[in-house]
Amino acid sequence: MAPQEMWQSPISPGLSWYQATVGERPTYPALDGSRTCDVAIVGGGYTGLQAAYNLARSGVSVILIEAYRFGDGASGRNGGQLGTGQRWWPEELEEKIGYQRSKALFDVAETAKRHLLDFAREHQIEIDFVPGQLNVAHKASYERDYRQNAEIAAQRYDYPHISFMDKNETQERLGSKRFHCGVRDVGTGHIHPLKLLIGLARVAANAGAAIFEMTKATAIRQGGGKVTIETERGTITADRALIACNGHIGNLEPVTASHVMPIRSFIGATIPLDRHPDVLPGGEAVADSRFVVRYFRKFEGRLLFGGREAYTADNPRDISQHIRRQISEIYPALKDIEITHAWGGSVGITMPRELFVREVMPGVTSIGGYSGHGVMLSNYCGKLYAEAVLGKSGDLDLFKSLDIPAFPGGARMRAPLLFLALSWFALRDKF
Repeated sequence: MAPQEMWQSPISPGLSWYQATVGERPTYPALDGSRTCDVAIVGGGYTGLQAAYNLARSGVSVILIEAYRFGDGASGRNGGQLGTGQRWWPEELEEKIGYQRSKALFDVAETAKRHLLDFAREHQIEIDFVPGQLNVAHKASYERDYRQNAEIAAQRYDYPHISFMDKNETQERLGSKRFHCGVRDVGTGHIHPLKLLIGLARVAANAGAAIFEMTKATAIRQGGGKVTIETERGTITADRALIACNGHIGNLEPVTASHVMPIRSFIGATIPLDRHPDVLPGGEAVADSRFVVRYFRKFEGRLLFGGREAYTADNPRDISQHIRRQISEIYPALKDIEITHAWGGSVGITMPRELFVREVMPGVTSIGGYSGHGVMLSNYCGKLYAEAVLGKSGDLDLFKSLDIPAFPGGARMRAPLLFLALSWFALRDKF
């Protein structure tokens, strides 16, 4: 294999700053030959590896396969922000599903946040956690919603860590005049996602899970009370299986593919901002109110800025050019800043931006569609899947009960229609 610093993910463009800072990534063997197990897992991101760890430590025989290298997908290349709650604010979910279910989902997400931080601490995984997140409004008309968000979180969801920021405070904390108001969340933060992924793979393997990379599933079938997963170099036969491919489901399983769609998101890392101490002086992560969200943070002195212009190519020739244009809209003084690393990846989304959890065939559960909010939820859902298998918890049913419609258009028109929709929302964000 080529040296670590030269490795280029076949499924995600660009070399990430995360990869550049971890040194030599551990490698794991490819599957060679056929095997049997209790539970087979397809997908070596946070969800799959957490499920593998929690099952293996309880004595369940587990085989996990990853099509490329651990960390090549979104789990090793994302924006690193934990967030709070689900993808939507709790009051937005409450309008759709009622207070009781919305509160239950909020509480599960808070448990997920604690689980991630406790897991890293227990297993001595240095994830470089930095506290604080700002959610900011790019339109003045959103002020009332942001004020109410802080009040509702404290009064109805027992979460007192969010405070409203007026225009002056928002601009001071960001070091930018681009946004009109926002909320500050001191109960969450951001991490180095690839360090978490590398540590999680190590922990899963040490617990006894058989984990393989560079092993692509080519087919999955159920029959005779068994699940069969075919690969190019062997077949896995299991009592049950977990599909944890998220935005990389491809054509492996049609029900998941119709409900979870990949979109590209891109991140750039600048040189250290020693000359710009006014940029995010408090070190918080930031997400804005655009439908096609922009997310950024100052991490180890650099600005890590992520976003997507929906009408760009899936793999633009110069990712840094597109990222720099977005940076300059928020920080004009950084319009010529050097971007040392620029990379992209696929985010799995669903129509309502809510998690897809479903038994897609007897004994086969699929989990995905975190919609950009998966760092803590994907880890915890892997644990919840393991607990469901072990009969310890039914919390995964909270997600199974969500109404997640398929994307319209069928297999041929699904992607073009999504492209048009995202382009429309990107245009609407500008006005």
